[in-house]
Amino acid sequence: MAGEHLGARLGLGAEARALVISCTGLGTCHAANHGIYDALRRGAASGAELVVPAPWAREAVSRYLGEDIGVELTLNAEHDQYRWGPITQAPSLLDGDGGLPRTPADTWDHADLEEVRRECRAQVERAIWWGLDVTHLSSHLETLVLRPEFFDVYLDLALDFALPMRLPGRDAESRAGFPFRDLAASAGAIFPDRSVPLPRGSLPLATRLAHLLADLAPGVTELVLAPASDTPELRALTSRWTEHVDELDLLIPAVELETLVGRLGIVVTSWRALRAELRRGQRHSRPDGDT
Repeated sequence: MAGEHLGARLGLGAEARALVISCTGLGTCHAANHGIYDALRRGAASGAELVVPAPWAREAVSRYLGEDIGVELTLNAEHDQYRWGPITQAPSLLDGDGGLPRTPADTWDHADLEEVRRECRAQVERAIWWGLDVTHLSSHLETLVLRPEFFDVYLDLALDFALPMRLPGRDAESRAGFPFRDLAASAGAIFPDRSVPLPRGSLPLATRLAHLLADLAPGVTELVLAPASDTPELRALTSRWTEHVDELDLLIPAVELETLVGRLGIVVTSWRALRAELRRGQRHSRPDGDT
């Protein structure tokens, strides 16, 4: 990817501004499942990520109709009153109350890397076994990105399964202390040119989104949201429930956001398109005679 925006590789043109809208947290609760599928089917969302160890993951898969859904590799359960644990036998990935650690720092301090590797691979394999055509990988709370030994696991899985991956921007590299984007690109991985949340601020949500889209740079930008339906479950789960509901309202109905994107000349792309480009490149890079 060096010297070339991903949009050019996808055949969109060197100056094209392309957008993927991703929904994180599928499987974490019923409100997330309902809201995310609504955003995918009636709204403007492009794809989502499944939290395989979470309690509502299997219910999320039961609703699957072939949408672009990746695996949100998960080594944390950050809620105080709502817990989930690893899907493998991984003692180093359990905190005192039997769930995954609440913070990335706890994971980095105590996790055995072989258990991390086994757990993350099992999450991808379980999603595939459940019937998902997995389109990409992401890292819950960026736990697998911001430490080099954990990033090795993330990158290896992306390459082994031939899946594009989410990576935060260059500013996160200064926090991590190593150039993970360059390392991933050198290894042949594919990832959006930038992955961004909706900017915070006092302006209305729709205004903030309009400003972000108007200032979009050439290449592929992934907008990462966490929509959910307004239910008693969601309100009990997090004090920030209004943010999830507002982000769902931003995506539905699709026509409003699609009209804005079209007026700004932005091209909508998908994780499947990124995966196809990655796999095309892998086929072409094999020595003659390899299959």
